[in-house]
Amino acid sequence: MIGLFDSGLGGLTVLRRVRERLPDVDVLFFADQAHVPYGGRAAGDLFALLQNNLAWLDERGVEAIVMACNTSCAIADLYGWPPTQAEVFDLLDSATIELQQRGARRIGVVATAATVRSGAYGRRIRNAIPESEVWEVAAPALVPLVEAGEIETVAARDAVARVCAELPPDLDAVVYGCTHYPVLESHFRAALGDRVELIDPAFVQAARLAEFLQLDEAPIGSGTTRYVTSGDPEHFRRSVAAIMEEQTPVVSGLGYASDVT
Repeated sequence: MIGLFDSGLGGLTVLRRVRERLPDVDVLFFADQAHVPYGGRAAGDLFALLQNNLAWLDERGVEAIVMACNTSCAIADLYGWPPTQAEVFDLLDSATIELQQRGARRIGVVATAATVRSGAYGRRIRNAIPESEVWEVAAPALVPLVEAGEIETVAARDAVARVCAELPPDLDAVVYGCTHYPVLESHFRAALGDRVELIDPAFVQAARLAEFLQLDEAPIGSGTTRYVTSGDPEHFRRSVAAIMEEQTPVVSGLGYASDVT
């Protein structure tokens, strides 16, 4: 069984890529919606949530944890990864691999405020591509819009346009530094035009997981997905059904006790 977690709905964009590559693997998806959005939280609180989330998945015996939260990966870049028995796949690594493969040099990163404050993307990209130029822009309005289902709306279009206006011209690529943002891809494409490559690290996350499972000779599962939220299960069920196009997703409101409020 594979574990994924995010603060909310954005991680479903990673799950979709995993399902395209690995339709038979069993997945436990945890959405920490009791604490969404992560982007405005202090680094110490975010690290405590990361510890809790990894421990919760670890206790359930997942073989690998596919990170579906860029903010948590950025915090791990600052504090180090909490210990876990499972193999952990970092979104920042996947984004960097994709940028190297595409030969991008002028790179924009759109991310949550916490991810931008950490500087993790800039450090990781410049270390891997020394000749690169990187601009990181915070987009705090976007996650709440996606969580509220405000996707194909004027408000979402205008919010994306304002973010993209902060990026310099003539970029080679723009990285989705939050897994919520691919849901808004039509707005990003309209604002940036066709020349700029839009980088969704989820594709490389899924490819790396597939390679790991092949090398590890993991048993093939039955293709089931169990969804767990620390927030409102019924709201999450409706969102999963819409985004994942599942008629009857199996959703529970388990969560865990946490002193992070």
